Amino acid sequence: MQKITGHTKLLCLIGSPVEHSKSPEIHNAAAEILGLDYVYTAFDTDKDNIEDAARGLALLGAKGFNVTMPGKTILADISDTLSDAASLSHSVNTVVIKDGKLCGHSTDGSGYMSSLKAEGINIIGEKITLLGTGGAAKSIIVQAALDKVKEIDVYRRRSKEWEPSVEFCNRISAETGCKINVCDIDDKTALKNSISNSRVLTNATNVGMAPNTSDCLIPDSSYLCDSLAVYDIIYNPAQTTLLKMAEEKGLKTINGLPMLLYQAADAFKLFTGYDMPVEEVKKRVKI
Repeated sequence: MQKITGHTKLLCLIGSPVEHSKSPEIHNAAAEILGLDYVYTAFDTDKDNIEDAARGLALLGAKGFNVTMPGKTILADISDTLSDAASLSHSVNTVVIKDGKLCGHSTDGSGYMSSLKAEGINIIGEKITLLGTGGAAKSIIVQAALDKVKEIDVYRRRSKEWEPSVEFCNRISAETGCKINVCDIDDKTALKNSISNSRVLTNATNVGMAPNTSDCLIPDSSYLCDSLAVYDIIYNPAQTTLLKMAEEKGLKTINGLPMLLYQAADAFKLFTGYDMPVEEVKKRVKI
């Protein structure tokens, strides 16, 4: 068991809910394997208190923290500096504290891309279909575009956030050269056509997350073509209705744990300067 002293450096996760998060297991396992004097914990923090929590951690001398819902956009607003990916996505999931300053980064997208590579799936130069335009989805869009994915069809509902989503995707398309189309999730004909021409279908929404595990944005398995890989960034449950549908059809499936692991690896390097021993951590945390 790790011995905590007055020299132990603090890392943590803020947002809500956080009780289910595997981030403390992942980061603490990595620190223990490498013999680093860090401890990583989680603080349930609602939207109204995210900014105070972030500034409080800086005042307390924490080395950094991760941010989950609902704080990713808030941290993009208040960080003193932003990485290119965080600036483009206007979403921050990793904050390094340097000299009391909040340095915002986005590792969700890089974690997504690294996890696909680890699973032997190449989407560079390919088309993908993405469900959602929230913080994680935006990070995926940005990193996929930066990494030269050819085309992204992004599906969401027509609501007050429709125009901002279109503006965001048009901006990323203009800055990266990736063709990005915002589409209506209720247009099932277009959705089926998009999926049939994509290498990967990714659910980047919380639809299907516990406790609403029966929910799914894809009506039935006829939407899933034979050459498709299906990725759901949810990891609770480990097998969503979407992934079960895809698995029953014999398709390659990935849940949110690999993305969680690889975004954590990128965050860990930013926090500590050390590469996370990913394979050893996977064994300890059972990912």
